Amino acid sequence: MPRMNTSPRIVALIVAAGTGQRAGGGTPKQYRPVAGKPMLSHSVQRLLTHPAISEVRVIIHPDHTNLYAGAVCARVTPAIESGKIGAPIFGGAERADSVRAGLAAITADYVFVHDAARPFISHAVLDRLLQKLDATTGVVPTLAVADTVRRQTDGAWHEVPRDGLHRIQTPQAFPHAALLAAHKGNVTDEAAAWLAAGHKLEYVQGEERLSKMTTQADIDAATTRRIATGSGFDVHRFVEGDHIIIGGIKIPHTHKLEGHSDADVALHALTDALLGALGEGDIGAHFPPSDARWKGAGSTIFVAEALRLVRERSGSIQHVDVTIICEAPKIGPHRDAMRQRIANLLQLPLAYVSVKATTTEQLGFTGRREGIAAQAIATLSLPSEDA
Repeated sequence: MPRMNTSPRIVALIVAAGTGQRAGGGTPKQYRPVAGKPMLSHSVQRLLTHPAISEVRVIIHPDHTNLYAGAVCARVTPAIESGKIGAPIFGGAERADSVRAGLAAITADYVFVHDAARPFISHAVLDRLLQKLDATTGVVPTLAVADTVRRQTDGAWHEVPRDGLHRIQTPQAFPHAALLAAHKGNVTDEAAAWLAAGHKLEYVQGEERLSKMTTQADIDAATTRRIATGSGFDVHRFVEGDHIIIGGIKIPHTHKLEGHSDADVALHALTDALLGALGEGDIGAHFPPSDARWKGAGSTIFVAEALRLVRERSGSIQHVDVTIICEAPKIGPHRDAMRQRIANLLQLPLAYVSVKATTTEQLGFTGRREGIAAQAIATLSLPSEDA
């Protein structure tokens, strides 16, 4: 954010108070499954994982507290505990009323206002908004209209020139206090209120996948998925020491594992498996051993980055399986703790995680107790658009 000299407080408001009647059916569309999880949870997780965003708040219908709990609370427990996602805000009768309720409920330097019906927001769009945002300027993402446009008047069709026509998307970013003061009337979006107050508005490139989901057909199209599988393998040698870190768990031992980071062979293999399923190279490409920042670093950082990339691609982890190969120490007594630790790191149910251990019958370097190896397999569900 080069135009900001300090670290401002940025709050993202997600507008999710509608009843979704145009999508048909009984459940409001923002709570229906899209690409493997409730529509609302996509926006929540993508905004939560952007480092510039201080807090995420969701504006909901007062009757939807149970739906919200199932779609959000059960999936982002660490973010709730850290305070990065606050309690839901109850909206009003119209979208504009809901936004004003949200603006009044937060304390922020800047605010992003985003529609829950646009679940596939990317960090690239957020970065473009931040590049233009400052104390006097609002910013919105847009897409130029590519289709032929005609207007019907008195039974006749008249072509509308496309030059200068743009589709306005969200999130829309503004200085918070100025938007709160400007937001009046039943405006369809915040840019309209901002312009009506005479403020400066900038535009950045949006994305096609950020289009609004209005009907059940839109939801059905977005739920087309593909399954991707990645494998990972890692090895570390023993050196003098008194413990090892493996699967995120500290285990007393006669030696430690040598490595630039904490040498957690299991989490390294798991990170590579996740990156492999995404086609994102290997752990060394993202965290080079030559970079002093990662000297002695906990390998949980690597897993967290792989998880962020999965979510950035609207992916969901279906299962991970880690096998640890060594003669000593004994993994059995620590297996359940490792499994729970990995499930917590990936924010998955325990049933989605497998941890196993085996030996090589005293053959090879692991059989000679010279080190430990691990292999992992990760299965992801990804949008078919990424194929």
